[in-house]
Amino acid sequence: MTGVPARALTDDDHALIAFARAIVDANTDGEAGVHTMGAAVRGTDGQMYGGINLYHFLGGPCAELVALGHARASGARALSTIVAVGNFGRGPVGPCGRDRQILFDYHPRIRVILPTPAGIRTVRIVDLMPLAARWTVDEGTQEFDPSLFE
Repeated sequence: MTGVPARALTDDDHALIAFARAIVDANTDGEAGVHTMGAAVRGTDGQMYGGINLYHFLGGPCAELVALGHARASGARALSTIVAVGNFGRGPVGPCGRDRQILFDYHPRIRVILPTPAGIRTVRIVDLMPLAARWTVDEGTQEFDPSLFE
């Protein structure tokens, strides 16, 4: 992640990590750890929404996507920050490629809490998706838009 602007964590970021950790700790299925990731997303109004992954050999939804769905079902449309936390004391984990694209498409201004060479930091999703093309329901895949990266 050389050259990607990262920001130190705020008290709100630490609270979001703790919220995600509580979700995964309360819902991990024993030592097998079928539910291995918890996630939390914060709305711009400060409200937090959580999710847990649904492990399935066909590829169940990631915890981040469940948290996004929870926020949306609760009426949240503007989101500021998201984090996923592993079970058994593992810390924040960066989103997979599918999650990154969905975050970029639906919430291009969101910050992601993840490990960096400088420690746990927040990074704008647009900085994790260099030269990405945005997708919308109405228009499909869009041309590259450099204004998203300003």
